[in-house]
Amino acid sequence: MTDLSVHIGGLRLANPVLTASGTFGYGEEFKEFFDLNRLGGLITKTVTLEYRPGNPPPRIVETAAGMLNSIGLPNLGVDGFIREKWPFLQTLTTPVIVNVAGKIGDDFVRVVERLESVSGISAYELNFSCPNVKEGGLSFSANAATAHQVALAVRRVTARPLIVKLTPNVTSISEIGLAVQEAGADAVSAINTLVGMSVDIHTRRPRLASVTGGLSGPAIKPVALAKVYELVRSLRIPVIAIGGIFTAEDALEFLIVGARAVQIGTASFVHPDAALQVIQGLEKYCAEHNTSAADLCGTLALR
Repeated sequence: MTDLSVHIGGLRLANPVLTASGTFGYGEEFKEFFDLNRLGGLITKTVTLEYRPGNPPPRIVETAAGMLNSIGLPNLGVDGFIREKWPFLQTLTTPVIVNVAGKIGDDFVRVVERLESVSGISAYELNFSCPNVKEGGLSFSANAATAHQVALAVRRVTARPLIVKLTPNVTSISEIGLAVQEAGADAVSAINTLVGMSVDIHTRRPRLASVTGGLSGPAIKPVALAKVYELVRSLRIPVIAIGGIFTAEDALEFLIVGARAVQIGTASFVHPDAALQVIQGLEKYCAEHNTSAADLCGTLALR
């Protein structure tokens, strides 16, 4: 049987395919499409300290090779998540990773402290990178000192694996990666969306109410691949790849450059079972090449 298992810090994944936060809800929305326990892991929609309604519409625009979004992290808040979303998530056998965000650094700490009382959470992913919320996300990952400070504060309140999600919208993504590695992060995930914009030529207005938003989908894959390669070469901790991964072939490219795992995002909007298709494609490739997912990681041949 093909071995697709990988390790992220102290967390063992049956395969290297996870769902990206914000593209898979809380899992229950996709349970009719395939067995969620086939996933390597499920990353939840972002959880914040308090309820958030998100940004005003329009907040999603389709582009030629992807989509722009300015959703704004709508969610029930941490208490609402525990009360209304966790009962379903805790029935899964696949690891559940909770994505966390905040307006200020202390928010991350307070959310994680509240979640520490919940049994069954496998890890946390700190959203230092979402470009949609003016008071959060981007500011935490745009500055190495701030990223280090917040990651360290969260590290002090939990022993669970800690993943930090990085933005590509910085001068040096590896500088931020090194800062959170030093703070005790067990892994980084990259990349989140690129800042983008679309204009309606008939009204001469931005198509998003917030003017700019996050570009995702196939258009950003080459950028993501280069950033993941940069991080792999700079860090000791594992890198989880995100960005335009629609097929097993896409995932294989990221694994070959050194990513330990991948996240499926925009593809799930197009094909709800995209993550399962990627897993099945990886199983076939590894069987045909008599290799495992772990052995495949970092096998890029440079001329």
